Amino acid sequence: MNRFRSLAIAALAAAFAIPAAAHDYSLAALKIAHPYARATPPGADIGGAYLTIDNKGAADRLMSASSPAAARVELHTMAMDNGVMRMSEVKGIDLPPGSQVKLKPGGLHMMLVGLKAPLAEGSRVPLRLTFEHAGSIDVEVAVESMSAGAMKH
Repeated sequence: MNRFRSLAIAALAAAFAIPAAAHDYSLAALKIAHPYARATPPGADIGGAYLTIDNKGAADRLMSASSPAAARVELHTMAMDNGVMRMSEVKGIDLPPGSQVKLKPGGLHMMLVGLKAPLAEGSRVPLRLTFEHAGSIDVEVAVESMSAGAMKH
């Protein structure tokens, strides 16, 4: 009986490890880690998506993103302007050689504009990332709680 229980626990642990491993992606010298979005309230038509990109190779650039879950995906940055936090669209995100670029709340991020449905916690949203040199890759964005990745004050 103990052997059966040990096998069951091992199988359960492996089942939980597979989704975690499947949530990181590689394309050429780029590693895309933990793509996630915050859940949105009912009726919301915009949402934010975040991830980390490690570039172990030559310079590259995230040129665009798209998703069937939204009319469009915009690359954005946030910066202080006369004491007011302002968000603005950027045409690309540079990925210098050997760098790690974090898209996170309050900084660089992606806006899913014209959502076809609210982002529900626990769901996954397809997202295509297109890089200047590495090409394109399809990832799944895990929808987490509305406070996921909240900035610490």
